[in-house]
Amino acid sequence: MTLQTMLGMLFQGYGTTLEIFAITLVLGVPLGIPIALGRLSRFKPLSLLMQLIISLLRGTPLMLQMFAVAFVPYYVFGISMGSGYTFVAVCIAFVINYAAYFAEIYRSGIQSIPRGQYEAAQVLGYSSRQTFFRIVLPQVIKRILPAMGNEVVTLVKDTSLAFSLGVLELFSQSRSIVNSQRDMVGFALAALFYWVTCLVIEFILRKLEKKLDYYHD
Repeated sequence: MTLQTMLGMLFQGYGTTLEIFAITLVLGVPLGIPIALGRLSRFKPLSLLMQLIISLLRGTPLMLQMFAVAFVPYYVFGISMGSGYTFVAVCIAFVINYAAYFAEIYRSGIQSIPRGQYEAAQVLGYSSRQTFFRIVLPQVIKRILPAMGNEVVTLVKDTSLAFSLGVLELFSQSRSIVNSQRDMVGFALAALFYWVTCLVIEFILRKLEKKLDYYHD
């Protein structure tokens, strides 16, 4: 197998990896917000329900959650989802799993804002909505950015778990190369893909942190 063929296979798998990554961020980041707000709700049943959901999603392996989403429709409800459902199942599992992690990051960020800032905003005549979006949210974004960055970098590497359901992402393609070539070149090239992707993400996050430097604690 030539290097060009190897790279072609890896780029094909890398495209699927980026799809999983992008879908998880686009859906998981906003989904974490209502979960976090539910977790902080003064309505106890809702708060307890969100705590249970977060605990379940964070306390069980992501791979197990992928298997559950993929096979529960058939084995529990007798519904055949079709061959294309495998990729959808992977994305659903990733979205809900990472939404739980993002929710806890949001919660910690919101709770880190001193109560005095809410009271000062109330004295100045700000509504609850104005207080949140104009005063609280900009500070929360700055405070949670490092933690969010860590989760995003972890997400890049976690996409390799999709191989367990037969999704041909980057790691799956590198395994195919290694099995056919009987050497470690495929894994080495895949590692380079993951590493460069994480470097790009870290670069972007550093730029964002610098832009938010004007929000001093």
